[in-house]
Amino acid sequence: MRILLTNDDGIRASGLTVLEGIARQFSDDIWICAPDEEQSGMGHALTLTKPVRLRQHDERRFSVTGTPTDAVTMGLRKVVPGPPDLILSGVNRGANLADDITYSGTVSAAIEGALAGVRSIALSQVYAREGMGEDVPFGAAIEWGAKVLAPLLTTPLPKRTLVNVNFPPLPASEVKGIRAVRQGFHDYSRGTVVEGRDPRGFKYYWFGLDSIEHTLDHGTDLEAIDEGYISVTPLQLDLTHHASLGALADRYEP
Repeated sequence: MRILLTNDDGIRASGLTVLEGIARQFSDDIWICAPDEEQSGMGHALTLTKPVRLRQHDERRFSVTGTPTDAVTMGLRKVVPGPPDLILSGVNRGANLADDITYSGTVSAAIEGALAGVRSIALSQVYAREGMGEDVPFGAAIEWGAKVLAPLLTTPLPKRTLVNVNFPPLPASEVKGIRAVRQGFHDYSRGTVVEGRDPRGFKYYWFGLDSIEHTLDHGTDLEAIDEGYISVTPLQLDLTHHASLGALADRYEP
């Protein structure tokens, strides 16, 4: 099995090393193409207004001066010798839950893989942000990663779908298990914008996420993580709200 690895935290990220360790439990045919620098929050952005440069670090390890989407595109077209059987994105430093997935470069890299017809899975390690900085404990992902992936490699998935996996912020021994759940939803109306001044006296603004709230609806990824389970969520790329099509069609009838 040929596997392409990528992320949005950058080629030097600890989570990418964790992901490679997980992937090597399934194959030795591993290729890496990731952003040269952190690209968190870039979503499904594609670089169009400037050239993307590809840098080779060793025989099967590459980075790009662009977004996670760029990395997958370059990985598929310029790096991997032939189509991969699987694309893994992560392991992200932090959660990609609920509607945060629309911002996520990690999930968007898997979206790009799904668009290319490759089985694609995004993996993220939730952690308590207070006082952690770069020191994220990946123990749950390390211990449970292969256990989560194994069934996903053989489960039939429709075209243009992907899977989003999140590991709870717990020691591996305290993880209760794995749940297949739906996407939850946050309340973004209470997000904060922090104002400050730079050394030259000019104002700047930093988006703060700590005050964003969510409801733990039953059967969601948010509930699973809150209760100490790994969340596994299948995602589809069809964003059409089919229930509204009829009402809109009636509005435009002659």
